[in-house]
Amino acid sequence: MAERNTYLIAGGGISGIAAAELLYKEGEKAILYDGNKALDVEGLRSRLQAAAGIEIVLGELPDSLLQKIKVCVASPGIPASSPLLKKVREAGIFVWSEIELAYRYGKGRVAAITGTNGKTTTTALVGAILREHYRQVSVVGNIGIPYTEEAPKLTQDSVTAAEISSFQLETIDTFRPEVSAILNITPDHLDRHGTMAEYIRVKESITRNQSKEDWCVLNYEDPNLRTFGEEDCVPQTAWFSSRRVLTGGVYLENGAIISELDGERETVCYTDELNILGRHNYENVMAAVGICRKLGVPMDKIRHACTHFQAVEHRIEFVREVRGVAYYNDSKGTNPDAAIQAVKAMERPTILIGGGYDKGSSYDAWISSFDGNVKHLLLMGQTAEKIADAARALGFTGITFVKDMEEAVAEAAGRAKEGEAVLLSPACASWGMFRNYEERGKIFKELVKRL
Repeated sequence: MAERNTYLIAGGGISGIAAAELLYKEGEKAILYDGNKALDVEGLRSRLQAAAGIEIVLGELPDSLLQKIKVCVASPGIPASSPLLKKVREAGIFVWSEIELAYRYGKGRVAAITGTNGKTTTTALVGAILREHYRQVSVVGNIGIPYTEEAPKLTQDSVTAAEISSFQLETIDTFRPEVSAILNITPDHLDRHGTMAEYIRVKESITRNQSKEDWCVLNYEDPNLRTFGEEDCVPQTAWFSSRRVLTGGVYLENGAIISELDGERETVCYTDELNILGRHNYENVMAAVGICRKLGVPMDKIRHACTHFQAVEHRIEFVREVRGVAYYNDSKGTNPDAAIQAVKAMERPTILIGGGYDKGSSYDAWISSFDGNVKHLLLMGQTAEKIADAARALGFTGITFVKDMEEAVAEAAGRAKEGEAVLLSPACASWGMFRNYEERGKIFKELVKRL
């Protein structure tokens, strides 16, 4: 058998291309593979800076190719249980996530943030805080900038904030952040992970290589995480809570975010000084405080960054006010729990736009959170009927079906009165109607701007 000295990059998307480029720059041989034989090879090559040095293979993966492969770097869209990765493993090939690859080639200190909801906002805020204190800061991962794209630029003085999804955690090996954070764990991606127990296991694996010298920031109000932190978490634990005073933690008290992480009580800021809405966002701030204190950022710099931070695009993002109606884009609300937080953040009677791809979620808790604040529900996509049935069973009957986003915005604008709000928070993935949640949110915003 030929010596295995070649890396197979599985997946021709943004992360796959970045991984192939990283390996090429490091003097390794990379083969970019995608099972979709209809992809445009020349289009892929045009996106590769090192096009001439990277082989591209589409369609069926030849058995003969496997004999050359040392490691397969799997894009996050490919499940660990997929036939492709099963075939690769059976051939004795290691499988890494792009996070694992980037970590091995990157340098410096790493903070890694995961959780069902709040990852993007928290990671962006951590990046903003770190930039107040450190000169070389990178913000990478599921937030939109591949970790593998930034890895070649990192030095021993770099500090990296990485948003890590459960998909990326499935295939880590040596990945070890100095500080990790798990914000919350609620049902999501069960179509991929199969059971809630497996989803929880994968999320908690962000700590698998950490030692007692490291830190993990955890949400005390999440029962799964409380058990994990008290019984199974190897690194030191820093807790945060929006419901109670935590001696030695970060907590919310009478409209103030308080830190006792360093043995003394310090007021970080007041919630009315923040530019982001809702209790869930206060939790994101508390998590960011915990992460950055453990990375050595002084409190005055944390305070300044928190009070100047603006909402992340597509996460309860204010779009504009038209004839007294406020429009909010929460396209990143891709599961019921995320959408619940958006509904709770609304301070006006709300017309809600929901529906999309079905990830096997239950929508009862989302509908129950309406609590008289949602006056009408506009539904589109694959889950429209499923959500409508759940809503009617719970006594909510203000429902209208719409065929697309254009009709949804027009219908919402026609129904909303002065002093009310229109919220896009679908509680579902965008697939089937849009390429991703970003496209969904941008289309919504464009349509609102035309009103």
